[in-house]
Amino acid sequence: MPEIRNYTLNFGPQHPSAHGVLRLVLELDGETIVRSDPHIGLLHRGTEKLVEYKPYNQSIGYMDRLDYVSMMCNEHAYVMAIEKMLELEIPERAQYIRVMFDEITRVLNHLMWLGAHALDIGAMTVFLYAFREREDLMDCYEAVSGARMHATYYRPGGVYRDLPETMPKHEKSKWNSDKKLDELNETREGSLLDFIDAFTDRFPGYIDEYETLLTDNRIWKQRTVDIGIVSPERALQLGFTGPMLRGSGVEWDLRKKQPYEVYDKLDFDIPVGVGGDCYDRYLVRIAEMRESNKIIKQCVDWLKANPGAVMSDDHKVTPPSREDAKSSMEALIHHFKLYTEGYTVPENEIYAAVEHPKGEFGIYMVSDGANKPYRMKVRAPGFAHLASLDEMVKGHMIADVVSIIGTQDIVFGEVDR
Repeated sequence: MPEIRNYTLNFGPQHPSAHGVLRLVLELDGETIVRSDPHIGLLHRGTEKLVEYKPYNQSIGYMDRLDYVSMMCNEHAYVMAIEKMLELEIPERAQYIRVMFDEITRVLNHLMWLGAHALDIGAMTVFLYAFREREDLMDCYEAVSGARMHATYYRPGGVYRDLPETMPKHEKSKWNSDKKLDELNETREGSLLDFIDAFTDRFPGYIDEYETLLTDNRIWKQRTVDIGIVSPERALQLGFTGPMLRGSGVEWDLRKKQPYEVYDKLDFDIPVGVGGDCYDRYLVRIAEMRESNKIIKQCVDWLKANPGAVMSDDHKVTPPSREDAKSSMEALIHHFKLYTEGYTVPENEIYAAVEHPKGEFGIYMVSDGANKPYRMKVRAPGFAHLASLDEMVKGHMIADVVSIIGTQDIVFGEVDR
Protein backbone atom coordinates (compact mmCIF):
# COMPACT_ATOMS: atom_id res chain seq x y z
CA MET A 1 0.00 0.00 0.00
CA PRO A 2 1.40 3.47 -0.88
CA GLU A 3 2.57 5.62 2.02
CA ILE A 4 0.33 8.61 2.84
CA ARG A 5 2.40 11.75 3.37
CA ASN A 6 1.56 15.32 4.34
CA TYR A 7 2.29 17.81 1.60
CA THR A 8 3.45 21.41 1.89
CA LEU A 9 1.85 24.40 0.25
CA ASN A 10 3.15 27.95 -0.15
CA PHE A 11 0.51 30.48 0.84
CA GLY A 12 1.66 33.87 -0.44
CA PRO A 13 3.62 36.07 -0.86
CA GLN A 14 1.64 36.85 -4.02
CA HIS A 15 -1.66 35.67 -2.57
CA PRO A 16 -4.08 38.63 -2.29
CA SER A 17 -5.11 37.55 1.23
CA ALA A 18 -1.51 37.44 2.47
CA HIS A 19 -1.77 41.22 3.04
CA GLY A 20 1.43 42.26 1.41
CA VAL A 21 4.43 40.03 1.76
CA LEU A 22 3.57 37.14 4.08
CA ARG A 23 4.85 33.76 2.98
CA LEU A 24 3.26 30.88 4.87
CA VAL A 25 4.57 27.37 4.40
CA LEU A 26 1.59 25.17 5.28
CA GLU A 27 1.92 21.49 6.04
CA LEU A 28 -1.37 19.85 5.10
CA ASP A 29 -3.04 16.57 5.89
CA GLY A 30 -5.69 16.57 3.18
CA GLU A 31 -7.15 20.03 3.66
CA THR A 32 -6.45 20.20 7.39
CA ILE A 33 -3.48 22.25 8.54
CA VAL A 34 -0.94 20.37 10.61
CA ARG A 35 1.69 23.11 10.77
CA SER A 36 2.06 26.66 9.60
CA ASP A 37 5.43 28.37 9.29
CA PRO A 38 5.36 32.12 8.61
CA HIS A 39 8.38 33.37 6.66
CA ILE A 40 8.85 37.06 7.26
CA GLY A 41 11.44 39.68 6.40
CA LEU A 42 10.43 40.36 2.81
CA LEU A 43 9.66 43.98 3.73
CA HIS A 44 12.65 44.51 6.04
CA ARG A 45 13.97 48.03 5.46
CA GLY A 46 16.29 48.42 8.42
CA THR A 47 14.28 51.23 10.04
CA GLU A 48 15.76 50.73 13.51
CA LYS A 49 19.29 50.95 12.11
CA LEU A 50 18.55 53.95 9.87
CA VAL A 51 17.25 55.88 12.88
CA GLU A 52 20.69 55.58 14.55
CA TYR A 53 22.22 57.64 11.72
CA LYS A 54 19.79 60.56 11.73
CA PRO A 55 19.12 63.37 14.21
CA TYR A 56 16.05 62.74 16.37
CA ASN A 57 13.82 65.23 14.55
CA GLN A 58 14.57 63.69 11.13
CA SER A 59 13.33 60.18 11.89
CA ILE A 60 9.63 60.94 12.43
CA GLY A 61 8.99 60.13 8.76
CA TYR A 62 10.31 56.59 9.26
CA MET A 63 7.62 56.00 11.88
CA ASP A 64 4.80 56.76 9.42
CA ARG A 65 6.10 54.02 7.19
CA LEU A 66 6.19 51.28 9.82
CA ASP A 67 2.52 50.46 10.16
CA TYR A 68 1.45 52.34 7.06
CA VAL A 69 -2.26 52.08 7.94
CA SER A 70 -1.94 53.78 11.36
CA MET A 71 0.53 56.51 10.61
CA MET A 72 0.08 59.07 13.38
CA CYS A 73 -0.06 56.48 16.19
CA ASN A 74 3.45 55.32 15.28
CA GLU A 75 4.70 58.90 15.34
CA HIS A 76 3.05 59.38 18.72
CA ALA A 77 5.09 56.68 20.45
CA TYR A 78 8.32 58.02 18.92
CA VAL A 79 7.79 61.67 19.87
CA MET A 80 6.58 60.61 23.34
CA ALA A 81 9.87 58.76 23.91
CA ILE A 82 11.87 61.88 22.95
CA GLU A 83 9.66 64.12 25.12
CA LYS A 84 10.09 61.81 28.10
CA MET A 85 13.87 61.94 27.76
CA LEU A 86 13.89 65.72 27.36
CA GLU A 87 11.21 66.15 30.09
CA LEU A 88 9.40 68.43 27.67
CA GLU A 89 6.07 70.02 28.55
CA ILE A 90 3.43 69.92 25.80
CA PRO A 91 0.61 72.48 25.49
CA GLU A 92 -2.77 71.02 26.42
CA ARG A 93 -4.26 71.94 23.06
CA ALA A 94 -1.55 69.91 21.32
CA GLN A 95 -2.39 66.95 23.58
CA TYR A 96 -6.06 67.13 22.60
CA ILE A 97 -5.14 67.39 18.91
CA ARG A 98 -2.92 64.32 19.26
CA VAL A 99 -5.62 62.30 20.99
CA MET A 100 -8.15 63.34 18.36
CA PHE A 101 -5.85 62.26 15.53
CA ASP A 102 -4.93 59.04 17.36
CA GLU A 103 -8.61 58.15 17.36
CA ILE A 104 -9.13 59.25 13.75
CA THR A 105 -6.20 56.94 12.95
CA ARG A 106 -7.83 54.11 14.94
CA VAL A 107 -11.00 54.50 12.87
CA LEU A 108 -8.94 54.59 9.65
CA ASN A 109 -7.13 51.41 10.69
CA HIS A 110 -10.28 49.55 11.67
CA LEU A 111 -12.04 50.56 8.44
CA MET A 112 -9.11 49.23 6.43
CA TRP A 113 -9.12 46.05 8.54
CA LEU A 114 -12.88 45.58 8.19
CA GLY A 115 -12.87 46.09 4.42
CA ALA A 116 -9.87 43.80 3.82
CA HIS A 117 -11.03 41.10 6.28
CA ALA A 118 -14.50 41.01 4.71
CA LEU A 119 -13.06 41.03 1.19
CA ASP A 120 -10.78 38.09 2.06
CA ILE A 121 -13.78 36.11 3.30
CA GLY A 122 -15.85 37.06 0.26
CA ALA A 123 -17.94 40.13 1.15
CA MET A 124 -17.20 42.78 -1.45
CA THR A 125 -19.61 45.57 -0.47
CA VAL A 126 -18.12 46.33 2.96
CA PHE A 127 -14.77 47.12 1.36
CA LEU A 128 -16.34 49.83 -0.81
CA TYR A 129 -18.35 51.21 2.11
CA ALA A 130 -15.30 51.38 4.39
CA PHE A 131 -13.23 53.23 1.79
CA ARG A 132 -15.97 55.82 1.39
CA GLU A 133 -15.44 56.86 5.04
CA ARG A 134 -11.66 56.53 4.88
CA GLU A 135 -11.68 59.14 2.14
CA ASP A 136 -13.18 61.75 4.50
CA LEU A 137 -10.65 60.98 7.22
CA MET A 138 -7.75 61.04 4.74
CA ASP A 139 -8.89 64.57 3.90
CA CYS A 140 -8.40 65.47 7.58
CA TYR A 141 -4.84 64.14 7.42
CA GLU A 142 -4.26 66.14 4.27
CA ALA A 143 -5.74 69.32 5.77
CA VAL A 144 -3.29 69.37 8.70
CA SER A 145 -0.13 68.00 7.09
CA GLY A 146 -0.45 68.25 3.32
CA ALA A 147 -0.09 64.46 2.89
CA ARG A 148 -2.85 61.88 2.80
CA MET A 149 -0.88 59.15 4.52
CA HIS A 150 2.63 59.87 5.76
CA ALA A 151 1.81 62.97 7.72
CA THR A 152 4.83 63.67 9.98
CA TYR A 153 2.41 65.87 11.91
CA TYR A 154 3.47 65.07 15.48
CA ARG A 155 6.74 66.76 16.50
CA PRO A 156 8.63 66.62 19.80
CA GLY A 157 6.98 69.43 21.76
CA GLY A 158 3.55 69.35 20.15
CA VAL A 159 2.20 69.22 16.62
CA TYR A 160 3.45 70.80 13.38
CA ARG A 161 0.76 73.49 13.21
CA ASP A 162 -2.70 74.40 14.46
CA LEU A 163 -5.85 73.04 12.84
CA PRO A 164 -6.80 74.90 9.63
CA GLU A 165 -9.76 77.27 9.56
CA THR A 166 -10.86 76.15 6.08
CA MET A 167 -11.30 72.83 4.31
CA PRO A 168 -10.35 72.21 0.66
CA LYS A 169 -13.48 71.97 -1.49
CA HIS A 170 -14.35 69.74 -4.44
CA GLU A 171 -13.94 71.67 -7.66
CA LYS A 172 -16.29 71.90 -10.59
CA SER A 173 -15.77 69.26 -13.27
CA LYS A 174 -17.68 67.80 -16.20
CA TRP A 175 -18.50 64.71 -14.09
CA ASN A 176 -20.26 66.60 -11.26
CA SER A 177 -23.47 68.56 -11.63
CA ASP A 178 -23.89 71.72 -9.55
CA LYS A 179 -26.31 69.93 -7.25
CA LYS A 180 -23.85 67.07 -6.66
CA LEU A 181 -21.06 69.59 -6.06
CA ASP A 182 -23.11 71.41 -3.41
CA GLU A 183 -23.81 68.07 -1.69
CA LEU A 184 -20.11 67.16 -1.69
CA ASN A 185 -19.07 70.55 -0.30
CA GLU A 186 -21.87 70.88 2.25
CA THR A 187 -19.69 69.82 5.23
CA ARG A 188 -16.62 71.67 3.92
CA GLU A 189 -17.92 75.22 4.36
CA GLY A 190 -16.45 75.68 7.87
CA SER A 191 -13.18 74.72 9.58
CA LEU A 192 -11.55 71.30 9.91
CA LEU A 193 -13.18 70.91 13.34
CA ASP A 194 -16.63 71.53 11.80
CA PHE A 195 -15.85 68.91 9.15
CA ILE A 196 -14.80 66.34 11.77
CA ASP A 197 -17.84 67.22 13.89
CA ALA A 198 -20.15 66.55 10.94
CA PHE A 199 -18.34 63.25 10.34
CA THR A 200 -18.83 62.11 13.94
CA ASP A 201 -22.56 62.78 13.57
CA ARG A 202 -22.79 60.62 10.42
CA PHE A 203 -20.39 57.85 11.39
CA PRO A 204 -22.52 55.79 13.86
CA GLY A 205 -25.07 55.37 11.04
CA TYR A 206 -22.30 54.05 8.78
CA ILE A 207 -21.19 51.54 11.43
CA ASP A 208 -24.82 50.36 11.61
CA GLU A 209 -24.64 49.74 7.85
CA TYR A 210 -21.55 47.53 8.27
CA GLU A 211 -23.26 45.65 11.09
CA THR A 212 -26.39 45.15 8.97
CA LEU A 213 -24.21 43.56 6.29
CA LEU A 214 -22.11 41.37 8.58
CA THR A 215 -23.05 40.92 12.23
CA ASP A 216 -25.97 38.52 11.73
CA ASN A 217 -24.94 37.37 8.28
CA ARG A 218 -25.08 33.57 8.19
CA ILE A 219 -22.03 33.14 5.94
CA TRP A 220 -19.97 35.65 7.97
CA LYS A 221 -20.75 33.78 11.19
CA GLN A 222 -19.95 30.41 9.62
CA ARG A 223 -16.56 31.76 8.59
CA THR A 224 -15.67 33.47 11.91
CA VAL A 225 -17.47 31.84 14.87
CA ASP A 226 -15.24 29.29 16.69
CA ILE A 227 -12.35 29.95 14.29
CA GLY A 228 -8.95 30.75 15.82
CA ILE A 229 -10.00 30.54 19.47
CA VAL A 230 -7.41 31.82 21.96
CA SER A 231 -8.05 31.50 25.70
CA PRO A 232 -7.39 34.57 27.91
CA GLU A 233 -4.46 32.83 29.67
CA ARG A 234 -2.87 31.80 26.39
CA ALA A 235 -3.44 35.28 24.88
CA LEU A 236 -1.40 36.79 27.73
CA GLN A 237 1.35 34.15 27.38
CA LEU A 238 1.60 34.82 23.63
CA GLY A 239 2.11 38.54 24.21
CA PHE A 240 -1.18 39.63 22.64
CA THR A 241 -2.21 43.26 23.05
CA GLY A 242 -5.02 45.44 21.73
CA PRO A 243 -8.18 43.94 20.18
CA MET A 244 -6.52 40.50 19.99
CA LEU A 245 -6.19 40.43 23.80
CA ARG A 246 -9.51 42.13 24.51
CA GLY A 247 -11.26 39.73 22.11
CA SER A 248 -10.17 36.91 24.41
CA GLY A 249 -11.79 38.61 27.40
CA VAL A 250 -8.85 40.44 29.02
CA GLU A 251 -9.69 44.05 29.82
CA TRP A 252 -6.37 45.73 29.05
CA ASP A 253 -6.08 49.07 27.32
CA LEU A 254 -3.17 51.47 27.83
CA ARG A 255 -5.52 54.45 27.41
CA LYS A 256 -7.19 53.42 30.68
CA LYS A 257 -4.50 51.45 32.53
CA GLN A 258 -1.53 53.75 31.83
CA PRO A 259 -3.17 56.96 30.57
CA TYR A 260 -1.04 59.26 28.42
CA GLU A 261 -1.82 62.74 27.01
CA VAL A 262 -5.42 63.57 28.04
CA TYR A 263 -7.11 60.15 27.94
CA ASP A 264 -7.78 60.31 31.69
CA LYS A 265 -10.02 63.36 31.11
CA LEU A 266 -12.18 61.66 28.45
CA ASP A 267 -15.19 59.41 28.82
CA PHE A 268 -15.06 56.10 26.91
CA ASP A 269 -15.38 52.35 27.51
CA ILE A 270 -13.18 49.35 26.73
CA PRO A 271 -15.06 46.76 24.62
CA VAL A 272 -14.18 43.19 25.70
CA GLY A 273 -15.05 39.89 23.99
CA VAL A 274 -15.98 36.58 25.60
CA GLY A 275 -15.19 33.71 23.22
CA GLY A 276 -11.77 34.68 21.88
CA ASP A 277 -12.66 33.69 18.30
CA CYS A 278 -12.57 35.69 15.06
CA TYR A 279 -16.19 36.79 15.51
CA ASP A 280 -15.49 38.24 18.97
CA ARG A 281 -12.50 40.15 17.69
CA TYR A 282 -14.69 41.53 14.90
CA LEU A 283 -17.27 42.72 17.45
CA VAL A 284 -14.56 44.28 19.64
CA ARG A 285 -13.17 46.31 16.74
CA ILE A 286 -16.62 47.44 15.63
CA ALA A 287 -17.35 48.58 19.21
CA GLU A 288 -13.96 50.33 19.31
CA MET A 289 -14.93 52.42 16.30
CA ARG A 290 -18.02 53.60 18.20
CA GLU A 291 -15.90 54.47 21.26
CA SER A 292 -13.32 56.30 19.10
CA ASN A 293 -16.15 58.30 17.60
CA LYS A 294 -17.19 59.39 21.13
CA ILE A 295 -13.60 60.42 21.96
CA ILE A 296 -13.22 62.42 18.70
CA LYS A 297 -16.49 64.23 19.49
CA GLN A 298 -15.26 65.18 22.99
CA CYS A 299 -11.92 66.43 21.59
CA VAL A 300 -13.67 68.53 18.93
CA ASP A 301 -15.88 70.18 21.58
CA TRP A 302 -12.85 70.96 23.78
CA LEU A 303 -10.73 72.26 20.89
CA LYS A 304 -13.52 74.56 19.67
CA ALA A 305 -13.74 76.14 23.14
CA ASN A 306 -10.01 76.39 23.94
CA PRO A 307 -7.69 78.07 21.43
CA GLY A 308 -4.00 78.27 22.30
CA ALA A 309 -0.46 77.20 21.47
CA VAL A 310 0.15 73.82 19.82
CA MET A 311 3.95 73.73 20.17
CA SER A 312 6.29 74.03 23.14
CA ASP A 313 8.10 77.38 23.29
CA ASP A 314 11.48 75.79 24.07
CA HIS A 315 13.32 76.82 20.92
CA LYS A 316 16.22 74.47 21.58
CA VAL A 317 13.81 71.72 20.47
CA THR A 318 11.03 73.41 18.49
CA PRO A 319 11.59 75.76 15.55
CA PRO A 320 10.89 79.48 16.00
CA SER A 321 8.11 81.03 13.93
CA ARG A 322 9.02 82.11 10.41
CA GLU A 323 8.36 85.72 11.39
CA ASP A 324 10.90 85.54 14.25
CA ALA A 325 13.50 83.74 12.13
CA LYS A 326 13.40 86.64 9.66
CA SER A 327 13.69 89.40 12.26
CA SER A 328 15.68 88.01 15.21
CA MET A 329 19.29 86.85 14.93
CA GLU A 330 18.92 84.47 17.89
CA ALA A 331 15.84 82.84 16.34
CA LEU A 332 17.71 82.42 13.04
CA ILE A 333 20.58 80.67 14.85
CA HIS A 334 18.10 78.41 16.67
CA HIS A 335 16.46 77.60 13.36
CA PHE A 336 19.77 76.85 11.63
CA LYS A 337 21.14 74.68 14.45
CA LEU A 338 17.85 72.79 14.75
CA TYR A 339 17.68 71.86 11.08
CA THR A 340 21.37 71.05 10.61
CA GLU A 341 22.39 69.12 13.71
CA GLY A 342 19.15 68.81 15.70
CA TYR A 343 19.30 68.77 19.52
CA THR A 344 21.14 66.60 22.00
CA VAL A 345 19.16 64.37 24.33
CA PRO A 346 20.53 63.62 27.82
CA GLU A 347 22.08 60.19 28.39
CA ASN A 348 19.15 57.95 29.26
CA GLU A 349 17.06 55.00 28.19
CA ILE A 350 13.30 55.05 27.98
CA TYR A 351 10.29 53.04 26.85
CA ALA A 352 7.19 54.85 25.59
CA ALA A 353 4.09 52.98 24.46
CA VAL A 354 0.74 53.95 23.00
CA GLU A 355 -2.48 52.01 22.52
CA HIS A 356 -2.07 51.60 18.79
CA PRO A 357 -5.09 50.31 16.79
CA LYS A 358 -3.39 46.90 16.59
CA GLY A 359 -2.13 46.69 20.19
CA GLU A 360 0.72 48.08 22.26
CA PHE A 361 3.15 49.93 20.02
CA GLY A 362 6.26 50.77 22.01
CA ILE A 363 9.52 52.56 21.33
CA TYR A 364 12.52 51.65 23.47
CA MET A 365 15.20 54.24 22.99
CA VAL A 366 18.74 54.55 24.33
CA SER A 367 20.52 57.90 24.21
CA ASP A 368 24.25 58.40 24.76
CA GLY A 369 23.96 62.17 24.94
CA ALA A 370 24.39 62.76 21.19
CA ASN A 371 21.99 64.30 18.68
CA LYS A 372 20.92 60.89 17.36
CA PRO A 373 19.73 57.78 19.21
CA TYR A 374 22.36 55.23 20.25
CA ARG A 375 19.80 52.46 19.73
CA MET A 376 16.10 52.23 19.04
CA LYS A 377 13.86 49.17 19.23
CA VAL A 378 10.28 49.08 18.01
CA ARG A 379 7.83 46.89 19.89
CA ALA A 380 5.41 46.07 17.09
CA PRO A 381 2.09 44.48 18.11
CA GLY A 382 1.73 42.58 14.82
CA PHE A 383 5.00 40.72 15.40
CA ALA A 384 3.72 38.96 18.54
CA HIS A 385 0.39 38.22 16.87
CA LEU A 386 2.01 36.66 13.80
CA ALA A 387 4.10 34.43 16.07
CA SER A 388 0.86 32.79 17.28
CA LEU A 389 -0.37 31.99 13.77
CA ASP A 390 0.84 28.38 13.86
CA GLU A 391 -1.07 27.75 17.07
CA MET A 392 -4.23 29.51 15.85
CA VAL A 393 -4.53 27.71 12.49
CA LYS A 394 -3.64 24.20 13.67
CA GLY A 395 -6.51 21.80 12.94
CA HIS A 396 -8.39 24.31 10.77
CA MET A 397 -9.00 24.20 7.01
CA ILE A 398 -7.07 26.18 4.37
CA ALA A 399 -9.98 28.61 3.99
CA ASP A 400 -9.78 29.42 7.71
CA VAL A 401 -6.15 30.57 7.40
CA VAL A 402 -7.50 33.56 5.47
CA SER A 403 -9.96 34.38 8.28
CA ILE A 404 -7.25 34.09 10.91
CA ILE A 405 -4.71 36.26 9.04
CA GLY A 406 -7.52 38.79 8.61
CA THR A 407 -8.50 38.79 12.29
CA GLN A 408 -4.89 39.37 13.35
CA ASP A 409 -4.89 42.64 11.38
CA ILE A 410 -1.28 42.30 10.28
CA VAL A 411 0.66 44.96 8.42
CA PHE A 412 4.15 44.04 7.36
CA GLY A 413 5.74 47.44 7.64
CA GLU A 414 5.87 47.02 11.42
CA VAL A 415 6.45 43.25 11.49
CA ASP A 416 9.55 43.36 9.27
CA ARG A 417 10.49 47.04 9.89
